[in-house]
Amino acid sequence: MKKKQSTAARLLSLAVAGALLLGLIPTQAQAQAAGPAVESVSSSIQGGVEVIRIDFSQPLAAVPKGFSIQSPARIALDVPGATNALGRNSVEVNQGNVRSVSVVQAGDRTRLVLNLKSPAAYKAQVQGKSLLVALDGVPGGTPVVTAQAPAAAAPFAEARNRDTQPIRDVDFRRGADSAGRVVVDLPNNQVGVDIRQQGQNLIVEFLKSSLPEGLRRRLDVTDFGTPVQTVTTTQTGDRVRMVIEPKGQWEHSAYQSDNQFVVEVRQQRVDPTKVTQGPGYTGEKLSLNFQNIELRSLLQVIADFTNFNVVTSDSVTGSVTLRLKDVPWDQALDIILQAKGLGMRKSGNVLWIAPKDEIAAKEKLDLEAQAAIQGLEPLRTQAFQLNYTKAADIAAQLTAGPVANRILSTRGSVIAEPRTNQLFVTDIASRLEQVQGLIGKLDIAVRQVLIEARIVEAADTFGKSLGVRLGGSDLRGVRGGDPGYSITGSNRVAFGGSYDAVSTTTGEGAITLDTANTSFVNLPAVGIGGFVPSSFAISLFSSAANRFLNLELSALEADGKGKLVSSPRIVTADQTKALIEQGTEFPYQQATSSGATSIAFRRATLKLEVTPQITPEGNIILDLDINKDSRGETTTAGIAINTKHIKTQVLVENGGTVVIGGIFELTETENEARVPVLGELPAVGNLFRNRQRTANKQEMLVFITPKMITDRAAAR
Repeated sequence: MKKKQSTAARLLSLAVAGALLLGLIPTQAQAQAAGPAVESVSSSIQGGVEVIRIDFSQPLAAVPKGFSIQSPARIALDVPGATNALGRNSVEVNQGNVRSVSVVQAGDRTRLVLNLKSPAAYKAQVQGKSLLVALDGVPGGTPVVTAQAPAAAAPFAEARNRDTQPIRDVDFRRGADSAGRVVVDLPNNQVGVDIRQQGQNLIVEFLKSSLPEGLRRRLDVTDFGTPVQTVTTTQTGDRVRMVIEPKGQWEHSAYQSDNQFVVEVRQQRVDPTKVTQGPGYTGEKLSLNFQNIELRSLLQVIADFTNFNVVTSDSVTGSVTLRLKDVPWDQALDIILQAKGLGMRKSGNVLWIAPKDEIAAKEKLDLEAQAAIQGLEPLRTQAFQLNYTKAADIAAQLTAGPVANRILSTRGSVIAEPRTNQLFVTDIASRLEQVQGLIGKLDIAVRQVLIEARIVEAADTFGKSLGVRLGGSDLRGVRGGDPGYSITGSNRVAFGGSYDAVSTTTGEGAITLDTANTSFVNLPAVGIGGFVPSSFAISLFSSAANRFLNLELSALEADGKGKLVSSPRIVTADQTKALIEQGTEFPYQQATSSGATSIAFRRATLKLEVTPQITPEGNIILDLDINKDSRGETTTAGIAINTKHIKTQVLVENGGTVVIGGIFELTETENEARVPVLGELPAVGNLFRNRQRTANKQEMLVFITPKMITDRAAAR
């Protein structure tokens, strides 16, 4: 009987073995290899918190890694080795903050995407065969009153270190677009970080951390020219508290790469004409939190989010700890590449990522291959007809500079034919296309500019002069009488002017008495501006008409005004220097090396030298050099030249007028001549004085008016 049972048992075991071989009954290893399968998705609200429940066919080995996106609001979780057993790819929820849940199977993993109505933080945990995803806040839901305190906002990074460790360094740098970057060197990647905005300040707290004495300071960073004004770091209990004080309208972003934590504060720029605001990065924002994730897997997460095809080199290896919160995806990619010394090249929707040395080596090989192909490519000769530019000038530009920087290749050559103004270029086809493009931009009609300068010189002069002449004569001695007056005995005294007293009192000699030699005081008014002063005379004489006392008052007041206008005009092409000059050459003698004399000339000219440049907005930039010379005094060395010179650069609108400079001179003089002692007497002293006062004003202004010429009539 035992034999029969043994035989039956053997037959059953063989049948089972055959079924196993044929795959009719799955083994334990095959069941484990099949992995978990998504069986159902449901949503509920528990204690005011919305919970999404995903049921699997078997328990998950660990909590899936995931990331969140701000716009559109999504939460993505990747379950490795999982499959979709729902029979559909989307489950409509429309409850609370969740619109739907998408289940997408790709390769050896399944991605669970929670499509939200608004961004929200989440927490995921494994409970039996289910994955529970709890969302913070339930928009529009009915809160449930519980004895628990409300959950605080999720920190930037949770603390995983058990012991308190010191912060290594705190530094501040100026980033791109005048952004302020606070760089904190952490002891490891397990430090918890909490960042929040409080009023106008930004608060960053490092959990279970200590701050060395040398780092407990307040950094004044206003000189960096960023929105950040101060950074204050202090120790508060078992955490380090950092207060960042910006100014104006600003926005911030924070990320952590391994042991380095960075907070960027940049000025917020609002441009209503742009779809995306802010400088630099324009990608959709996302939040990532990975601990020692493989670099290739992280790049794949970025690729899935951006719908780009990412090709990574075999030399891209290693892992990274990365924490990002509300960072554009293109900035997140740059952070990853910079942290690992990688480079990127984009071709269409394909991103090739490799170490920078490898990219440089490949590009070098490509360039060497192109150079080798150019060395074997056949040469062609093409003629170019130039209309506005000289062929010789273009030929010089094509052959100027080192061979590596020229448009022509090492095998290329060019010939300029001046009679027909043609250019004959011999080179490979690709270089001929570049030459044709260059000629198309250079061989164009140059715009012309009419520059009119008005130099106005105004003079205002005023002069006043007052003088007196006092004289007397005694003709008694000349006419046979006794001259003068008796003093004592035979001594007598006579009065007279600047003349020979003996001849005028005794009549000896042939002296003729006149106003020139009979004046006591000779201080008449001085002529001003070529005018002779007016005079008024009065004489007092005796009844015999032989004794005279003469008084002559002279005065002149002159007021003159003058204006001289010079208006040179010139027409020139855009960015071409022009010169117009008019003047006189004055000869003078100078000694030569042999000792003889020769004639040289000094020039007094009116000169306008200008170089116009037309801006894209239609304005005109002028480089001006203006001289206004005139003849000065005549000296023993020759004629002096009075010069007035202006050299400047101005920006003027088309047809506008600008005053580029002016010289104002004011000369005031006041002179007084008098006879000592007598001229100081009150009232009577005016008969012994001469007064003169002059005031000269001279002003020069230079007006410039440029006009672009659109037709020939404008230049007339």
